Amino acid sequence: MKRILVLGLGLMLAGKIAVAQERSRSHPPTTDPTARLATTRETTKPTEKEEKEHEKQTGDELKITSHSVEVRGKKIDYTATAGTLVQRDEAGNAKADMFFVAYVKKGPATKPAPQPSTAASDDAAKKIEATTRPVTFVFNGGPGAASVWLHLGTAGPRRINLNEKGLPPGPPYELVDNESSWLDATDLVFIDPVGTGYSRPAKGEKGEQFYGVREDIESMAAFIRLWTTRYQRWTSPKFLAGESYGTTRAAGLSRYLLNRQGISLNGIMLISSVLDFQTLRPGEGNDLPYALYVPSYAAAAWYHKKLGPELQQRELPKLLEEVKGWSMGEYGVALLKGGGIPDDEKRAIAEKLATYTGLPVDWIMRSDLRIDPMRFMKQLLNDQRKMLGRFDARITGFTSDPIEAEPEYDPSLAPYLGAYTANFNDYVRRELKFESDLPYEVLSGRVQPWNYGPAGNGYLNVADDLRDAMLQNPNMKVMFCSGWLDLATPFAATDYTIDHMGLVKELRGNITTEYFPAGHMMYHEAGSLKKLHEDITRFVQSSITSESTPTKHAQE
Repeated sequence: MKRILVLGLGLMLAGKIAVAQERSRSHPPTTDPTARLATTRETTKPTEKEEKEHEKQTGDELKITSHSVEVRGKKIDYTATAGTLVQRDEAGNAKADMFFVAYVKKGPATKPAPQPSTAASDDAAKKIEATTRPVTFVFNGGPGAASVWLHLGTAGPRRINLNEKGLPPGPPYELVDNESSWLDATDLVFIDPVGTGYSRPAKGEKGEQFYGVREDIESMAAFIRLWTTRYQRWTSPKFLAGESYGTTRAAGLSRYLLNRQGISLNGIMLISSVLDFQTLRPGEGNDLPYALYVPSYAAAAWYHKKLGPELQQRELPKLLEEVKGWSMGEYGVALLKGGGIPDDEKRAIAEKLATYTGLPVDWIMRSDLRIDPMRFMKQLLNDQRKMLGRFDARITGFTSDPIEAEPEYDPSLAPYLGAYTANFNDYVRRELKFESDLPYEVLSGRVQPWNYGPAGNGYLNVADDLRDAMLQNPNMKVMFCSGWLDLATPFAATDYTIDHMGLVKELRGNITTEYFPAGHMMYHEAGSLKKLHEDITRFVQSSITSESTPTKHAQE
């Protein structure tokens, strides 16, 4: 069975990368600012006694700095904590150092950010009141991607500088204040799973115990519980935000956090989702993805002006509604017939596919009506010796071999890798004051092979985990965000997954869907960056202030 191996950010790199084993020790936090950067960002310096006591008690490596950012015209003062928490088993043995960056808003609405509790600071900790401000735990996917994409792309207070279409300039790259940061709605904790970013297994521990569906969920849940405890946030409204495979992780976490850790979530933000992998992997015996990709093909053809005049003049949302209805109806039925489809019907379907996708009828006939996404990326603009980006079909790149069936690289990933890597390595040292000699693994191959568990011989599906969490916690809300031009996790596949979760009408009302005229990382496009901020803000507020539909129904 043919498989699409790259499911999200991170799977592009499958090889193992050797890394240095020694790391530079950073310093524990204090609350007294001692220096101000030129950008008005403050940093702190602990005493030698505080440093030794903190390292002795926890083994953590933390840096705390103070900053400000303007979001939608309002200044936000906040504290940033960058560093590693040591994850231990109940016997006290170190299992992993997990890197994170947390942003906590200052001001009247939020109590001062508490320091991690240690035996030496119990008395002081008792005087600290826990904040009730929302906190969102954020991560990317891969498996193998660090959280830097959501961190510096959309949610954090600083973001990479892109043009209006969402493309980075050439090096050197720069960061700018993020006027669309989610920090006005929620505190943020960006987590790098073990094997990504600066997160590593502890000395003597094997990485395999973290590199799998179940293993990853357990490790991330342990971090969330530890951070929540150390920073006294048990009474805060809690959210998860994941992208790509991060949505797979978030769905699994939603049930595991509730059943194992006793942590009830207020909501989950799923960006460019993949919960049911059968919807993404076309091949022998699985025709479903062929139908689910067609609406995204139509969006790409419309964007590149490859459709006929009548369709080209249509508004994209209305066009996609029509295409989706046809692909899940007439086209889906035709695929079910397999080789038994009559020749005249097959030709009629091919002609309709050509109308919606901009591809030649004869090419579609030779493909047996089944358009592989990789081949579509290569074929649509092949007459120009160009290929489409997988993560964003708006972005194109030149091909060296026009007769090769599949793309040589992804032009919607390559330009960003250097920008994210350079910006984060500078930012974490210059502004967050965290030092490490380890390479920051933006896209890591060290987590491969990934253990898919029982699904290793079939299709992983965590939609039932999310469904069960919604059944057990009917107050939890879920928002799905999809890009129309995403050829990695097509929006119709997300819609299909939602429709097949088996939710009762009342719980279905807890789901919100949002769509964007961009790709997998829709926040790269300027208009979508602003819209995503508005959607997130509205979602967080409504998930805290409103009651669940079943509760309201019971009261009525």
